[in-house]
Amino acid sequence: MLEDLNIKDFALIDEASLEFTKGFTVLSGETGAGKSILIGALSFLLGGRGGIEQIRTGCGEAHVSGTFTVENKEALHWLSDHDIELEDNRILLRRQIRSTGKSSAWIGGSPVTRGELTEFSSYLVDIHGQHEHQSLMRVPEHRRFLDSYAGITGEVSAFTSVYTELCQKRQLLAELNSNDATRRQKIDLLSFAVKEIEEAKLKAGEDDELEAEETRLSSFERLYSGIEGINGMLSLEEDSVVPLMKKLRSAVSHVTELDKDLSPLMERIEAAFYEISDISEEFKSYERGLIFDPDRLSKVQERLETLRKLKKKYASSSTAPIAEVIAYCQSARTQLEKLGGTDADRSSLVKEIESLKQTAYKQAIAISASRSAAAFRMSVGVEQILQKLGMSGTKFSVNVVQNDDKTMTNCNAFGIDEVEFLISANPGSPLLPLAKIASGGELSRVMLAIKTILAQSDMVSTLVFDEIDTGIGGQIAVSVGDHMKKLSDKKQILCITHLASIAVYADTQIKIQKAVLDGSTSTHVRVLSAKERVSEIARMLAGDTASPESLEHARMMLNKFGG
Repeated sequence: MLEDLNIKDFALIDEASLEFTKGFTVLSGETGAGKSILIGALSFLLGGRGGIEQIRTGCGEAHVSGTFTVENKEALHWLSDHDIELEDNRILLRRQIRSTGKSSAWIGGSPVTRGELTEFSSYLVDIHGQHEHQSLMRVPEHRRFLDSYAGITGEVSAFTSVYTELCQKRQLLAELNSNDATRRQKIDLLSFAVKEIEEAKLKAGEDDELEAEETRLSSFERLYSGIEGINGMLSLEEDSVVPLMKKLRSAVSHVTELDKDLSPLMERIEAAFYEISDISEEFKSYERGLIFDPDRLSKVQERLETLRKLKKKYASSSTAPIAEVIAYCQSARTQLEKLGGTDADRSSLVKEIESLKQTAYKQAIAISASRSAAAFRMSVGVEQILQKLGMSGTKFSVNVVQNDDKTMTNCNAFGIDEVEFLISANPGSPLLPLAKIASGGELSRVMLAIKTILAQSDMVSTLVFDEIDTGIGGQIAVSVGDHMKKLSDKKQILCITHLASIAVYADTQIKIQKAVLDGSTSTHVRVLSAKERVSEIARMLAGDTASPESLEHARMMLNKFGG
């Protein structure tokens, strides 16, 4: 359960601190006040995408933190596996993003990656984002919902791994069985490339080293002249640095004997003298070692030309790093191993493919059986909830069609089933694809029903709905509010809504307001008192927070439906 949320310099929110309770919490406010910013901050905290545009204008970074109580066994196991300890069954999540684009995240006191944060938080919160119900328009998503309800996502993932390996083996076999002439030509080309690259005896970083050496050798005269001049300035001329430093050192020594307060300066002069003297000796040593070697320059340039030709043939460009040529050689060796398969290799590969087909088929049949059993339960469950959400007489079906293909050639990475949601919104009408006939309001309620039955089968304790009320109103909105209120007996519910008939069911109401101060726009968030809530409900009902009629209507609804 989410206990508190603290936000600083995120989007239009300069600073906000909120405490949450169990039950049903509604977030309301004028259109454009920034209601979704609060959910955006929570999503960011849970591992959502972070971008510098989320940082409040004029600030260097944005911070979001939140405290959660953890009772989910999977979440507890995750923490144990990552050596992260709880305090009183609570864990603090923190995340920040800087203006450089770099973001950081912590679970408890441990820094984590965004992927780890997303994985862990998925055990705590499920956010149904604005317009997410549109995913019901995408038939492939129906399979994902069913698998989640059936609790077989792990089994499907295992099948996907086997299926992927099967596809890879089949592709390899196809390459081995390809036209021998084409295969031989490819082998010849790859063999030539490997031989040419191996004979060159390349070393990683060799090109950078040679280019630096070529620059040094080809610029010998300028380099020698420059070093000679530096040595002259340092020590070889009467007014050069080292002799002057000696004189300075002697002069400072004399005055220091007269005033000991100058001792710190004397020490610094001493240090500078020895440092300059050491630098001077190193430049002299460097000059003594300078030898012009035209033969070496010629060899370096020849080697660089060899590398350039290899890069032109086997890398992305003639200026690419030599590492690309080395990588190409390694890849070519791997391809040669695959293409050089013998009949024995083919025979072994055929046996492997057959074994993988049998394994994949057994897994797919088991998954299909689980889907079929869960599809019936899910159909009944969604249908029952839809009756309560104002869709009386609606028929809902999770249709699972099995492609019984033992060859595993016409299946996909998720099994041998095609899954699609069907609906009949009117008594007597046939079941038809949900994606083709449902309205926006119907899609919202179907998604709410699906989220509800998924919540009954998982351990996530907090459900967040961002404008689930799209396309509904009147008595239907009352039904949705009543449903969310009952669902909050088992789950913590947070919901953004613009409908008073939903908001009145909430145990707690949070107001989001936008304000402009000194030319700067900011969003403020606060929990409403009982009196303030009456005014807010009146505003949601009629846009009027002052008239006695609006306020009385609001009080009446809160007394009738409120908890």
